Amino acid sequence: MTNPLLADWDTPFKLAPFDTISDDDFAPAFEQALAAHKAEIAAIADHADAPSFANTIEALERAGAALDKVLSVFFSVAGADSNPAREALQRDFSPKLAAHSAEISANKALFARIKTLWEARESLALNAEQRRVLMLTHRGFVRGGAALEGDADARMKEIKGRLAVLGTEFTQNLLADERDWFMPLAEEDLEGLPGFAVDAARAAGAEKGAEGPVVTLSRSIIVPFLQFSPRRDLREKAFAAWAARGANGGETDNREIAAEILALREERAKLLGYGCFADYKLETEMAKTPEAVRSLLMEVWAPAKAQAEADAAVLTEMMHADGVNGDLAPWDWRYYAEKRRKAEHDLDEAALKPYLQLERMIAASFACATKLFGLEFKELDVPLYHEDCRAWEVTRGGDHVAVFIGDYFARGGKRSGAWCSAMRGQAKFPEVQGPVVINVCNFAKGEPALLSYDDARTLFHEFGHALHQMLSNVTYESISGTSVARDFVELPSQLYEHWLEVPEVLAEYATHAETGAPMPQEMLEKVLGAANFDQGFATVEYVASALVDLAFHEGAAPGDPMAKQAEVLAELGMPAAITMRHATPHFAHVFAGDGYSSGYYSYMWSEVMDADAFEAFEEAGDAFDPKTAKALEEHILSTGGSVEADALYTRFRGRLPGVEALLKGRGLVAG
Repeated sequence: MTNPLLADWDTPFKLAPFDTISDDDFAPAFEQALAAHKAEIAAIADHADAPSFANTIEALERAGAALDKVLSVFFSVAGADSNPAREALQRDFSPKLAAHSAEISANKALFARIKTLWEARESLALNAEQRRVLMLTHRGFVRGGAALEGDADARMKEIKGRLAVLGTEFTQNLLADERDWFMPLAEEDLEGLPGFAVDAARAAGAEKGAEGPVVTLSRSIIVPFLQFSPRRDLREKAFAAWAARGANGGETDNREIAAEILALREERAKLLGYGCFADYKLETEMAKTPEAVRSLLMEVWAPAKAQAEADAAVLTEMMHADGVNGDLAPWDWRYYAEKRRKAEHDLDEAALKPYLQLERMIAASFACATKLFGLEFKELDVPLYHEDCRAWEVTRGGDHVAVFIGDYFARGGKRSGAWCSAMRGQAKFPEVQGPVVINVCNFAKGEPALLSYDDARTLFHEFGHALHQMLSNVTYESISGTSVARDFVELPSQLYEHWLEVPEVLAEYATHAETGAPMPQEMLEKVLGAANFDQGFATVEYVASALVDLAFHEGAAPGDPMAKQAEVLAELGMPAAITMRHATPHFAHVFAGDGYSSGYYSYMWSEVMDADAFEAFEEAGDAFDPKTAKALEEHILSTGGSVEADALYTRFRGRLPGVEALLKGRGLVAG
């Protein structure tokens, strides 16, 4: 019987046949597909003909199709619907994939062919996209260690394999801590919690098999608890567990893993001739250097810290007025900030949340894409990897564009956070293929499901990534969609968040869950007026994390990352009542893989651009201005990594932006 992962998928849009795939299929399919890719690579490297773009670079683009099919399915379910079998498979696959990648990078015959083409590039009559792919391929091999010899070559392979193992262990330890901890609540402990938070706690208790409501470490449950519970003792207990993820001792402790990862990254960079890992990692980003990153972050840090300290003084007074003496603590901040928001802006999240129904916010994100880019969405009835998942066909002018999958609800087997991935990227070579894009979130279930304003912003953010994938229009999959510089990839997602705050969008789609009535104009004005509320806190917790990440990778790797973290925060004068958004033991952006290592700053780098980019629509006098939307698609969303990021942005805006629009947008300077 043919393994369904390796068969031709005679399904709508060639989607994975999830209803026929079992966990037992993954290992044999992986081994067979891996062997096939190895054979394809060997055939390219040993080709009898002289190297050409077609028989080398395009052959590499074509190779690995079976392996991509298997891994696209596996990693989708491993991240969003894990179980012990899938976790074991991931521990098995990760070092094998790292070794395979290292073998390709170190293939001297293959690299010789690529190098020959690179040196002869001016005589090859390549178009602009082909020249870009050749450059990126050559650069990727060099940065992967293809030019290393002897002991250095062998050591690079060892480092890559070990990093893959450690990244998987870090992720699974974090998932275990998040999955296993919960705090039962007695009925009296629900006092002060709004209905949506009570419903979420009861649903979480049912999922955990508890006898009553519980608080879990899912952000969509613990944050509302910290916002609304008057029980300071319970807030402290919940916050302590949240802050301790990955640092609880025992088998799931990530601190030693983080230290080893940092040491190996430094060694890897030095093998390639760089002074430190940050120099290596940032070379291909827009920022280019650690100094440029630090300059941006510190430019934002000073006004953010000043605002946070002023806010802390107000919240401390409120706490003392409640009869709670002493200093404001991290488990107090959200509670008193919520009370302050209600008092100063007359905006109560409990009253706001019924207007932010998940279904209506999905519809809003789709409607904005329709008005901006002419996209249409039709729900599909197809098998997916979990009953919570939904799928839509995306069309434009009747033509197929993409398939979009939404997986919105928190559950025990799903890692925390929110993300976008492509099970299949857009390409025209070796054949035309439309992308299959997934947004994964961790919203609390409910009847109906209600979102916080932050949740709604997250939904729009991830859909912005999805649009980057869906509107891609390049030839080669290796440069399609979000295959761009890390500090550019967040531009489309953060830019799309702005449309949530367009008054006409909220006026139409923010409707009450029970009455269906639109959000009252007075409330709408309060929502928009409070958009920058508590930005001192939000900016400080983010920038602190980004500066710690940079310090970890700039210079010698710290033997004790926790001591280094403490040192950096002390030098910054970190406000005592604010913690890093992601402390080291649960900093998955940085330690689950290399993606955001030395690169957590990229959200803010992109925010500099997104604030400036939305001003283009404001200058046009219409958030849906067709000419500006067309330019955004042409120069940013459709181009993938076919052109350097700074050139793409300059084509769209005519110049590169400064930090002023970001500070203004966050309310950290006078507008």
